[in-house]
Amino acid sequence: MAASTDRAEKQKQVRADFRAAVNMAPAAIEKWLNSDESKQVGWKGADGKGDGESVGHESGRRIVTIKRKKQAELDPDDYAHMRKVVGYVRRHSAQRPEGDVAHSRWRYSLMNWGHDPLK
Repeated sequence: MAASTDRAEKQKQVRADFRAAVNMAPAAIEKWLNSDESKQVGWKGADGKGDGESVGHESGRRIVTIKRKKQAELDPDDYAHMRKVVGYVRRHSAQRPEGDVAHSRWRYSLMNWGHDPLK
């Protein structure tokens, strides 16, 4: 019983952290992901070709799916991705460049992960 209570508490914390990190609505993320700016940022894999979908762009699509699920529908992979998103947003936010970031690659990358630092 204690293990399931502990797991439930950890999942509750992950959901709270995810809600705090992802400050864009699913429709706003989808609209953003369809923009040229969204597709121009992010790491596109270790193959060296730099083509295809970036890791952050793929994550954004997954975030939309997670945000549209009911809590009871979330599975362990969803929780793992939620933790990954929280970690990315925290690390990347700490690297904020100086000056106006409104049209920066830094902001665009965060937005691919569902976080608009200007909100």
